[in-house]
Amino acid sequence: MTSSSTAPTASPADRVHRVLLGLDGIMLAATTLCLAVHAEPELSGEEERTAARLAAWLTADGFRVTPGVGGHGVVGVLRNGEGPRVLVRAELDALPVGERTGLPYASTVRAPGPDGRGVPVMHACGHDLHLAAAAGAARLLARAAHLWRGTLVVVGQPAEETLQGARAMLEDGLYDRFGRPDAVLAQHTAPFPAGMVAHGTGALMAGSLSFDVVVHGRGGHAATPHLTVNPVATAAAAVGALHGLVATGTDPADRAVLTVCRLHAGDSRNVVPDRATLGLTVRAHSQAALDALAEAVRRTVHAACAASGRVDPPEITLVSRSAPNIPDPSATAAVREAHRALFGAARVALWPPSMATEDFPLFGDAGRGIHGFAGIPTVYWMLGSAGARQWRAAPGRTPADKLAALPPNHSPEFAPDVRSALPTGISAMVAAALDRLGSR
Repeated sequence: MTSSSTAPTASPADRVHRVLLGLDGIMLAATTLCLAVHAEPELSGEEERTAARLAAWLTADGFRVTPGVGGHGVVGVLRNGEGPRVLVRAELDALPVGERTGLPYASTVRAPGPDGRGVPVMHACGHDLHLAAAAGAARLLARAAHLWRGTLVVVGQPAEETLQGARAMLEDGLYDRFGRPDAVLAQHTAPFPAGMVAHGTGALMAGSLSFDVVVHGRGGHAATPHLTVNPVATAAAAVGALHGLVATGTDPADRAVLTVCRLHAGDSRNVVPDRATLGLTVRAHSQAALDALAEAVRRTVHAACAASGRVDPPEITLVSRSAPNIPDPSATAAVREAHRALFGAARVALWPPSMATEDFPLFGDAGRGIHGFAGIPTVYWMLGSAGARQWRAAPGRTPADKLAALPPNHSPEFAPDVRSALPTGISAMVAAALDRLGSR
């Protein structure tokens, strides 16, 4: 009989398969968690119940759990000998969207709203699935601790949709309190075939800046417009000029967008209001383009207000920001190979750059000014969410046609196929974590 001290070390692929032998045994619990979180979503900053569910799950698996990090953030730490520290991140929050999926576990939750009727809430971006996948992977790794060494840190992050949660957790000492990670892993659902994952190169997602703008005027009667300074006209001129900034103010080689998504002024047809408000977002794949467009936004709004003859300057407030999501090339290549070894090359696709954004890059070098550490590699991949029936039913002959036709993230009809997407998400995270953790 071979002693344990001389037993050969399992190959990376063999370790993954041995850990995943327990997958069937946890799928009922992981699915139940996913559906419960979906049915009872919570908006950014209000994730108390969701955080408690994750904390209870990790505690049951032997993690040392700390709640209340940066708001409702949850941190679970499982130490398993000397080795790398790997952080797995999933999000807790949902969106103010009314669900129209028709699912038997569809959300009917309404958060308090200003009109007394409440705001509908839905997991329209797949955070419920991300959370269940991270929890499932954590359980499998905890039960197979004899196959790896190091420290596994599972983070349930609040307020991703408002781009505030990662910063809040890091400012609350995430790395000082729980250790600097040697790798940070995350995945995100998207409407391509469930059972697949996809990796990108370079900037996977855009960085973003979101602004609130107040344009001042001088109110009065609609019958005497010459006695007023109409902020509606000023705001309209600003919107027209803002939407031309990408064409005139950025390098044509840069991928960038600027979109004004909100304009509000007045409440009457015959009263000129004294102010108008705008909400806009800027997105780009380089920090240089973001910085240039931010300055152009300020310059353009000030110019429109100056042209109106109004003395009071506009108020321009940066509400949120995120850096371009550029996963570490070397770590990403290694995890991609681990996924190919597990799923086969046909199920690991190439993901094109997207103008979507999120605050995940702050866990790496983009957040160095907050957490103080350099050289933290991040790995981020996309997880297919469209079930086989949904994919077949989508109109179009080509994959591109079907991708365009399927309900996208943030749609009230976005409905990941939990039966096929969740086991893939758990398996993908297990393979990625084992690739970054030490072996035994």
